[in-house]
Amino acid sequence: MGLKEINFPESLKYSYNSKNKPYEIYYEAFAESENIDFLLGYFSSNAIQSLIPSFCQFILKKGKLRFIINQFISKTDYSEIFVTSEISSKDEIINIFSDLQTFRNKMSKDRKFFFDCLRYLKNEKRLEFVIIKPRTKNISHFKESIFSDGVNEIHLNGSSNFTSNGLIGNAESVTVDRSWGSKNEIKRIEDSKIEFEKIYKNEDTNYEYLSINDFNIIDSCSEGKSLEDLIEDGIIVLSEMRKKDPQLNDKLKEYENIFRDKVEELESQPKFPFEKPYDYQNDAYLAWVKNNYNGVFAMATGTGKTITSLNCLLQLYNENNKYNAIILVPSITLLNQWKKEVKSFNFKNILKIGSGYNWEKDLANYSSNFSWGLKNDLIIISTYDSFILDRFQRLFQKIQEDFLLIADEAHNMGANNVRKTLKNIKVRKKIGLSATPKRIYDPEGTLAIDFFFNDSPPYTYNFGMEKALEFGFLTGYKYYPMIVELNEDEFEQYVEISKKLLMFFDFKKGEFKNDPIVKVLLRNRKRIIHKATNKLYAFNTIIKELIKNNDDKYVFAYIPEGNTINSEGETVKILNQYLLKTHQQYPKLKMNSYTNEDQNLGEILRGFEDGKIDILFAMRMLDEGVDIPRAEVGIFASSTGNPRQFIQRRGRLLRKHKDKNFATIYDMVVIPKLDYSHSELFNIERNLVRNELNRVGYFASLAMNFYDSREALEHVCLKYDLDLDTIINELK
Repeated sequence: MGLKEINFPESLKYSYNSKNKPYEIYYEAFAESENIDFLLGYFSSNAIQSLIPSFCQFILKKGKLRFIINQFISKTDYSEIFVTSEISSKDEIINIFSDLQTFRNKMSKDRKFFFDCLRYLKNEKRLEFVIIKPRTKNISHFKESIFSDGVNEIHLNGSSNFTSNGLIGNAESVTVDRSWGSKNEIKRIEDSKIEFEKIYKNEDTNYEYLSINDFNIIDSCSEGKSLEDLIEDGIIVLSEMRKKDPQLNDKLKEYENIFRDKVEELESQPKFPFEKPYDYQNDAYLAWVKNNYNGVFAMATGTGKTITSLNCLLQLYNENNKYNAIILVPSITLLNQWKKEVKSFNFKNILKIGSGYNWEKDLANYSSNFSWGLKNDLIIISTYDSFILDRFQRLFQKIQEDFLLIADEAHNMGANNVRKTLKNIKVRKKIGLSATPKRIYDPEGTLAIDFFFNDSPPYTYNFGMEKALEFGFLTGYKYYPMIVELNEDEFEQYVEISKKLLMFFDFKKGEFKNDPIVKVLLRNRKRIIHKATNKLYAFNTIIKELIKNNDDKYVFAYIPEGNTINSEGETVKILNQYLLKTHQQYPKLKMNSYTNEDQNLGEILRGFEDGKIDILFAMRMLDEGVDIPRAEVGIFASSTGNPRQFIQRRGRLLRKHKDKNFATIYDMVVIPKLDYSHSELFNIERNLVRNELNRVGYFASLAMNFYDSREALEHVCLKYDLDLDTIINELK
């Protein structure tokens, strides 16, 4: 409907003495309007409260309610609103500001509901007050209002105060001007609008403008509720009002049904899963829009990358009333984790693409409908492995134009097999998520990522670990770097490879020459560090210390991959060697591995969360994105030399949990024996040790026990003539 559909009396006058009461026009105008402006004397909230059913209709719309009022209210309204026993006079005027301290939440259910509605409008920036005082000794006593439905307008003016008595009880009258009426009516509306805007914009010198900060009645008498909660309350209030006033039963029942329909609509509508996004999540969205809806969010693990990107999708939905997205993940575990987060936003239509899922028929049907113009909402969550399949690409390339692409652990986009597919991806809106967008030892892959997302360091949005700790999004931690030396056999192999590397080292530039054999030699030498035998002894020393301090629960350990030769000369998996040795020495500890060979991985994680498993042994399976906030102690025995893996692994520890005060990390740093004296290898070793200290030093600098960490590294720094403070400052 609209304002034009209201059945106005022929005289355009509503009067106490006629069958058309002032109450009726306000009742109908509120229900039909999107924007309402009041130019009043003193403000009475009970007036609107008397109009709750139609006021509820206004709440469901997007428009604003603006008031220009003076600084007074009547004691009657004050008494009715706040139920103060000491107030008895019905005519005396009181100053709001001198009595704010006496306000209490002692209101009836319908009054409380009304104030909750006002607060909702205020929080949505749909309710505004301008408080004025004439520069003379008089008070402002306007009684005008302008209602707009977005097309037509009406102007109300008369003797009726905007109070409950003015609308219902007193002998008052109100006349109506219509924007589609006579020239005089139209002229009065235009004059009233000009007068209102002049006062509203603080441009009328006849008035003194008072601080709105003092006018906090609404917050004093309400709770901050969502629209959905308000509607639920409104259904109850309207139902009770119907029982009290049978004459309004049909109208109130109509409004109640509208509210119930709105509840169903809201339940099916995408929405933010919490009260509101953090400021930094909105900042990320704005930065992304500024970069033409492209970019990488380089955010520390645990800072809500998933929620931040889905908030971007939600903002697109709010603008266009539709959603289409494809989310790329590196594993089935993360696929299911993302599905849970997507559902929390109330996005309904989700198609999972991955090994073990029958998706081709559904995607083919969607693609067929799309070609006929039926572009329904859809969110695809796919593993990278499935994303690059020809049979998926054939279908996706037909529908991709409207999709937002979100790449979780976006460094995977630079892998050779994925990179080959990127040239066929034509989506216009893209978000890459990663704590570590740079691909170590793969500049081509890194450039491909930057080009695809139209971005480059420091990236569209950057929220690093230091900021995450500062703002409390990650838990504090204690950090213990443990120096582990190679044994004699390992050291001999290490030196032999290092001597070969000497032939390819540019001493002037302080770096290796670009030769394929360098990569092979470095990989072989790294394997020696990776499998260092002394790590196992260091590991058991840590476990002994944890048991001594009763910290031997909620521990996860990253163990080196691959095989080794045990003391009996048998080839065994390194992981099994750690499990066996730990069980032999500490049989009471409950342990479990978490690898791609283990069954029921979800149950294993639940067992760890519930404290049924003390130590969880992993290799790569917990690297990317898996949430285990209950983990309190981490043991990093796997020194891969890849900073991305270290950053992801520490992120598993720093997620917040209500029962976790801080995290503890033991990090094994393997170096050659500190007493060897091959001077010709010194520059090579110094360069490699410095790279390792870049990782270790920065993490130590943010730890709760920085000086303990620093002391543990001083011997290494002294050996290689390195200064830890300098390294840390350069990283910042």
